[in-house]
Amino acid sequence: MMRKTTTEQTISVQEAIESRRSIRKFIQQPIDQQHLQNIFELVQLSPSAWNLQPWRFHVVTDVNLKKKLEEAAYGQKQVTSAPAVIVVTSDMEDVLTNIGDTVHPGLSEEQKQEEVANLSAFFNGMSVEDRGQWGLNQTNIAFGILMTAVQGYGYASNPMLGFDQDKVRDLLNLPKYVQFAGILPIGKPDDEGYPHHRFTLEKIVKFH
Repeated sequence: MMRKTTTEQTISVQEAIESRRSIRKFIQQPIDQQHLQNIFELVQLSPSAWNLQPWRFHVVTDVNLKKKLEEAAYGQKQVTSAPAVIVVTSDMEDVLTNIGDTVHPGLSEEQKQEEVANLSAFFNGMSVEDRGQWGLNQTNIAFGILMTAVQGYGYASNPMLGFDQDKVRDLLNLPKYVQFAGILPIGKPDDEGYPHHRFTLEKIVKFH
């Protein structure tokens, strides 16, 4: 699929990674809808095993819903401070229901049918919980790319896992089997965040 070029000012991947901080206070300014569209077009390209793409993104901008999300997130103010909050989920049951949509169109009909049969047999042999966890592992790849794309378009973010999942499921009317990769408040930063404090490369990288 050809993607349109954009004249929007973005920064390099290196700059996005180096400049990213976890921001908890945002300028009260709506996010450009075209920027959101561009960000998700980049995230849409995230890789996944067998191209199953289990990630689903719920973009919350409604003020009242954000207040309820803040309550579900134990009162963390960045949820209502941010002009948009992205709830990142994984839905492997939807993937299985529509497994044929993930198969590459370049395959022959026989190859497509074989791929669908193999994938269906593999995942139907797992419990709902186990394949949900499998899909969550894939979705975390897209979560990282999402944060980088957000930063690249000049916005800040703050990945969150501190929230009551059952309450968020109820607020967004999500099935029980849906898994959460996290919540990502995004917007123009109104503070600088903390400087990076990371382990040394010797601590985290081993060459064999």
